[in-house]
Amino acid sequence: MPLNIPNTLTWARIALIPLFVGVFYLPDSLLGPALKNLIATVIFVTAAVTDWFDGYLARTLGQTSEFGAFLDPVADKLMVAAALILLVQLARIDAIIAVVMIGREITISALREWMARVGRAASVAVATIGKFKTAAQMTAIPLLLYHENVLSLDVRLVGTVLIYVAAALTLWSMAYYLHRAIPQLSGPDRPRDL
Repeated sequence: MPLNIPNTLTWARIALIPLFVGVFYLPDSLLGPALKNLIATVIFVTAAVTDWFDGYLARTLGQTSEFGAFLDPVADKLMVAAALILLVQLARIDAIIAVVMIGREITISALREWMARVGRAASVAVATIGKFKTAAQMTAIPLLLYHENVLSLDVRLVGTVLIYVAAALTLWSMAYYLHRAIPQLSGPDRPRDL
């Protein structure tokens, strides 16, 4: 496991998860609900920025590695899953939203791993629809975590609309990736042309 700046940032992102979750378990006498929301939002946004930054540094410094390529998406999925489960517990999203989003991540991760084993990883490479899904999701989650109005902006409403958009894009992108993999899923378990 190469220990470099990008991988260290990825590990730091994973280490933030217990802190992120733990904020909501502190007594209200220590941290009020609004402060808990703010701290959790800052942690989540910091993790999201760090995700972009570690990828940028890995490419810029020439510190890309197979381990880093494996760990980075794992860290992302763990943080997002933790956030979605918290939002369900806080009654800010419906459980079905979390099930759809977490289920999609597990399904597509498994699909990508299998496609890589049969030499067809490029068939399920990240597509534009997946990027739109990620953008909607990563905007909605901090808004729903913050949960307080900003001036006259109803942050909860905007976050709720965006999380439903993200859920729809989640299903659409999953269908897209599965469609791309159908020739391999229905054919023999060996590399072949589409």
